[in-house]
Amino acid sequence: MAEDYNEETNEVETQSDKDLVSFVVDHCDKWRDWRDTNYETKWDEYERIYYGVWAAEDRTRDSERSKIISPATRQAVDNRVAETMEGFAGTGKLFEVSDDGLDQERTDVEMMQALLLEDTHNNAYINNVSSIVKLAEVYGTGIGEVLVKTEMERVPTTQAMPGEQGMAAVGVTEQEKVVVKVKPVNPRNLLIDPNADSIEEAMGVAVEEYVSLYQIVRGIESGVYRKVDIEPVSEGDDLDPSHLEETTYQDDKVKVIRYYGLVPREYLENLENGGDEVVDLFPEHSAADQVSDLVEAVIVIANDNKLLKAEQSPYMMEDRPIIAYRPEVQPGLFYGVGTVEKGYNMQKAIDAQLRSHMDSLALTTAPMMGIDATRLPRGMKFEVRPGKNILTNGNPAEILQPFKFGSTDSSNYETAKGFEAMLLQATGTLDSSELVKSAAGGGQSNGMGMSLAMSAIVKKNRVAMASFQDDFIIPMVKKVAYRYMQFDPERYPMQDFKFTTFSSIGAIAKEHEQQQLIGLMQTLGPNSPIVPVLLRSIIATSSLMNKEQLMAQLDQMSQPDPQAQEMQQQQAQLQMGLVQAQANELNARAEESTADAQESQARAQKLMIEASLLDEKIKSDIIRNLSANISSSSDDQEFEKRARIADLMLKEKDIDTKERIVDKQMAEKRIQQ
Repeated sequence: MAEDYNEETNEVETQSDKDLVSFVVDHCDKWRDWRDTNYETKWDEYERIYYGVWAAEDRTRDSERSKIISPATRQAVDNRVAETMEGFAGTGKLFEVSDDGLDQERTDVEMMQALLLEDTHNNAYINNVSSIVKLAEVYGTGIGEVLVKTEMERVPTTQAMPGEQGMAAVGVTEQEKVVVKVKPVNPRNLLIDPNADSIEEAMGVAVEEYVSLYQIVRGIESGVYRKVDIEPVSEGDDLDPSHLEETTYQDDKVKVIRYYGLVPREYLENLENGGDEVVDLFPEHSAADQVSDLVEAVIVIANDNKLLKAEQSPYMMEDRPIIAYRPEVQPGLFYGVGTVEKGYNMQKAIDAQLRSHMDSLALTTAPMMGIDATRLPRGMKFEVRPGKNILTNGNPAEILQPFKFGSTDSSNYETAKGFEAMLLQATGTLDSSELVKSAAGGGQSNGMGMSLAMSAIVKKNRVAMASFQDDFIIPMVKKVAYRYMQFDPERYPMQDFKFTTFSSIGAIAKEHEQQQLIGLMQTLGPNSPIVPVLLRSIIATSSLMNKEQLMAQLDQMSQPDPQAQEMQQQQAQLQMGLVQAQANELNARAEESTADAQESQARAQKLMIEASLLDEKIKSDIIRNLSANISSSSDDQEFEKRARIADLMLKEKDIDTKERIVDKQMAEKRIQQ
């Protein structure tokens, strides 16, 4: 294989190096051309809208003189960024890690989660993710690059003093530490295969940027990069993060391409192929042959011609260290739609209306002047300003004549306010000032309308948060954990795991949920048993800094007091004894009443029997007396007469007996009462 040797630098460049550089650079050039053709002009304007920078191509009409740009879109972007970040980091926990269900040891995953949370807080993850979210809302795609670095950490330690027995002093010890960071990547600095709609499906993806020369030199000295002859570039600003201002500083910068993707295996001849023989399945130099037998690799190229690094993917999962998400997905495309693009049309309408209003104000407050030039002093430079003295050859009223254009219509500004409301509606955000007005105005109708508006926005935000979580947060946490486990196994020894992220529903959703909880608590009243649950939910959805302490205090208050619990038990026992005594007394009274009733019933039965017996005795006495003096010679009429008299006497005795029985029963009842 042909090799080029540089005696001055001791650099060896093989033909495979050249072929590999050509392969990567050629693909990156094609991808860059496609990206710039389709997105560069739009991105330039989106950037100007967000930062409020006017350009001549932003005119809505030729006569337009005002350069004002409404901050409506910027407000919408900032609201969306705040909403997303509140969902990501509002609770203090960026994520949660759950263990494998079959794992019997649970402490390993808890330790891993604690370490990950510590490392993410120490390495500015929140700030970097916030920048990525802002880029997503401006350009339509948020991109991050996971980088593994080895840094020297200075740790204070106690060291023995030489020559002084038993003496020690505080010193500093340096030690290497593996650091995994997530770096925001501007979409202008990303190159990707346009045939793919995701990082994983693309043939490759590359990050290109300018870096300082000393970073390249430090990488060569540490062995991270190959030893090459490197020179800084002297011109070029196409990779600057912003196109708003031209960069004037051109010294000591190197253009670097970090490529993550597939390359022909044969170009990586310094890597082990495992004894596999490369078989040409396609004709040499054909299009298919150029992309056959590919392997996942990491390639770093400087200034489009120097190979700094070339190795098969060093990551144990062979995953690419690029993460991307889109606030709104365009099917089939990698780049998505952000807030600026959603509000673009209404932003242009707002700017046109405001500029028209400002131009009208300029004409009415500083009108044009008609001047008779022949009656002004020779060589006089005419201008109008407060306090200026104007010399004229004659009556000034006949020489100077202002052109009056009437008054400015205030409806222009009101129309612009209506357009701004439509912009916020299109972008799925709310105007904070309108929320304050609605809250101050009160009224059921206002509250109902605002509640419906917030409900609609909450639903939209939940979809966006789900996309942010699934496409960015989960992959980011996984990649960071994989890197730590691979490159710092002493701190991250765990092997069995799975990830679940923790994110809230966002700021607006929280406020909406709080209002619902407060309304429910007011409806139920303070004595409802579920009030503590509602209070806990209200505190949990708030943005208070000390909400953890409040929730802990609430939990403590809800716990039963042992002394109070014991006294409550004693009171319950006493109450139970009192109730039992009352029940026994009532049972005794009932039994006594039952006995009295039974006795009264027995007495009544006795009286009835006695009465019946008495009746029979009286009857027999009456019949005997009536028949005593009747002889056999007496006629039947005499006997019938005596029989009727006896029957009347029996009826009288019966009535009298019953009256005596009733009187006796009534007397007994009075005695019982």
